[in-house]
Amino acid sequence: MTPIVWTYFTYLLLSVSLTVWVAKTLHKNGRIFLVDTFRGNEPLADSINHLLVVGFYLINIGYVSLALREGQMPADLQGVLETLSRKVGVVLLVLGGMHFFNLFVFSKMRKRALLCHVELGARRGERLYTLASLFGLATFAAARMLTISQVSKAFAGRVLFEDASLQVNRGDRVGLVGPNGAGKSTLFSLILGEASPDEGRVSVEKSATIGFLPQEHAPAGDETVLELACGKVAHASSLRPSEDGKVDDHAALDEHGSWDVEPKAKRILAGLAFRETDFDRPARTMSGGWVMRAHLARLLVQEPDLLLLDEPTNHLDLEALVWFQEYLTSYPGAILMISHDREFLNRLVGSIIEIAHKRLNRYRGNWDSYVEQKAAREEQQLSAYKNQQKEIASLQLFADRFRAKASKASQAQSKLKQIDRMEKIEAPVSREKTVHFRFPQPPRSGHRVITLKDVAHAYGDLVVYHGLNFEAERGQRTVLVGPNGAGKSTLLKLLAGVLPVQSGLREVGHNVKAGYFSQYRVDMLDPKRTVLETARDMPNPVSEQVARTVLGSFLFRGDDVFKTTAVLSGGEKTRLALVRLLLDPPNLLLMDEPTTHLDVGSIDALVGALAQYEGTLIFISHDVYFIRAVAKTVLHINAGKLTPYAGDYDYYLDKSRATSARAALTSGEKALDLNCRASASLALSNGVAGGAPALQKFGLRETREQRRALAEERKAEAKLKREHDKHAHELEMRILTLEGRQKELTVELEKPETYEAGGAAMQLNREFSAVTTELERLTAEWEKLGERQAV
Repeated sequence: MTPIVWTYFTYLLLSVSLTVWVAKTLHKNGRIFLVDTFRGNEPLADSINHLLVVGFYLINIGYVSLALREGQMPADLQGVLETLSRKVGVVLLVLGGMHFFNLFVFSKMRKRALLCHVELGARRGERLYTLASLFGLATFAAARMLTISQVSKAFAGRVLFEDASLQVNRGDRVGLVGPNGAGKSTLFSLILGEASPDEGRVSVEKSATIGFLPQEHAPAGDETVLELACGKVAHASSLRPSEDGKVDDHAALDEHGSWDVEPKAKRILAGLAFRETDFDRPARTMSGGWVMRAHLARLLVQEPDLLLLDEPTNHLDLEALVWFQEYLTSYPGAILMISHDREFLNRLVGSIIEIAHKRLNRYRGNWDSYVEQKAAREEQQLSAYKNQQKEIASLQLFADRFRAKASKASQAQSKLKQIDRMEKIEAPVSREKTVHFRFPQPPRSGHRVITLKDVAHAYGDLVVYHGLNFEAERGQRTVLVGPNGAGKSTLLKLLAGVLPVQSGLREVGHNVKAGYFSQYRVDMLDPKRTVLETARDMPNPVSEQVARTVLGSFLFRGDDVFKTTAVLSGGEKTRLALVRLLLDPPNLLLMDEPTTHLDVGSIDALVGALAQYEGTLIFISHDVYFIRAVAKTVLHINAGKLTPYAGDYDYYLDKSRATSARAALTSGEKALDLNCRASASLALSNGVAGGAPALQKFGLRETREQRRALAEERKAEAKLKREHDKHAHELEMRILTLEGRQKELTVELEKPETYEAGGAAMQLNREFSAVTTELERLTAEWEKLGERQAV
């Protein structure tokens, strides 16, 4: 055969092979693509798939036939490979184009279809198909979801935004922060179309849906909780209206297939701590917080393309919060959220948008990264501001000095014009620091503040505590942690006297005045009184100046103090209740979720006030930042059993071996460290949960027995460590000896004279084999010993 015939033959063989391979790929994976595209219509998908494959064969056969007839074949093997490489490129473009077509035409199915293709392609080894799918996904992810361009907005004569711009892409996780009144809620209103910008433009991707969870006051009708979560509601939806101005929750749910809406809604409701018996309850019979959870479940079922969340953690308990946080990590859409929870922002967001100086300033990273970047940016701005002020002062000094002198007047005027032409740098306004104000202090109590002796409490047949013994001493600052239903709030209410002791004894120490704060008790405020009157309404009222100073630190400024409490939001009522408590503090302060409804500035003000507090503090909180800033000791509660940790929250994390700071708040008994079980057992034997007749002290400060037990534990641990180190050292020495002998045997076996003596080589080989086996055994034992030590 001539070289040209070989070239023709090679071209035909490779071309047909490529054609068959691509057709096979299209037939296998194209069917999945088409079934997704045509929403499960398999007959139609199969028909179109066969037509595409047959058409692909015909096109390739026609191309080869035309090339043969017209003599357009490549002249050598290099030309064959170049032609085939162009074909491969065309195939890639075709497959990528299919996904591009799916991306923009069949928008309702595109997310699920593309993700399905990547998973199936990778699993079946179709690398080309996976590459094309990833190309489609990259294009999808880069699409702009929300664009705010040079927006200006004034409200009630006050400018909130001026030339503000923002872009949110698909898949973005963005936290929105700023002081109260900065315009966070107004920005949400602009995005939702409830308000119009004075200047600029707010645009949302066509056909994209927006889900919005308000901070409070979500509607509830006669529908059940499950119907509300499934979107079967008669009242207005929180999804963004379509172009015809109508909203259809069911249409939104049809994107995901109505067949799995109810099971999905049940899973999400369960994750948000709803019981199965709650599913059929009318939503209007639930409290406001649970209605908010049901609306949150509805949004998660609908999976809007852009999720707007306004303080979503306010109505969630610890376990629901942990579940919600994990769920959002895999949420398919974009998220823009307002939250005061630093830990929540740290775990979820990839960027922070701060509303400051009427602009939207973006910081890449989570909350901690934002704090660092902002501090560095403020330092740079302050340095630039000082340098510019020096330059302005120098120019102004020259102008003032020589303005009246005829020969220098033109130069002086030039300096003044230079000052006018400068783009002035504003002085940085640093974040509000902890308020520098000396809060009133409570009267000093006795050393023993409060004691519970052999207390039992039950709700019907549900026994929460039996034989409970607890003691708090003056000055301790304790956070209660543990899983939901463990009895944390019950213990706090028993200490406060809110719940009567069913059996046992509650003893209050000398000169002790207890104060109980709960987010559910703020509605006891008199709706007819103003904020200022409410703050001063106490047995020993403070002066108006002192009251307004404290109110200002909790964001009641200017004329806000003359509002009546009836018009306050839930967050404002919470702040006002805290102000009342801090202006006339008890010497035993019991707080249940004090940071709920507070923004970052208010939390910092509360931390500053509690840093000055000289009384005894016992509290429950899911805010990790607040716990770390305030708590000095930790009390873990699980199934009515109390386990004290005589250290701060980081000490508790270390001892409990928690997977995260958030998860440790709800950890059960399994999360307890083995090193702490002896102290827990000691506490239980002293009657914490077993009702032992011999009452022993059980508080957060270590008793003599506890200190002795801990000392014995430390001695036992030290002994175990010494034994471990000794054994490890012995193993290492034996391993080194065997390795040396192994080298010596290797050298002997490599010598020719070894094989001249009868039987010497056989004996050395046997010893070499025994040494190698023993060395492997000792090495494995040494590695296991190291793993046990690491655990």
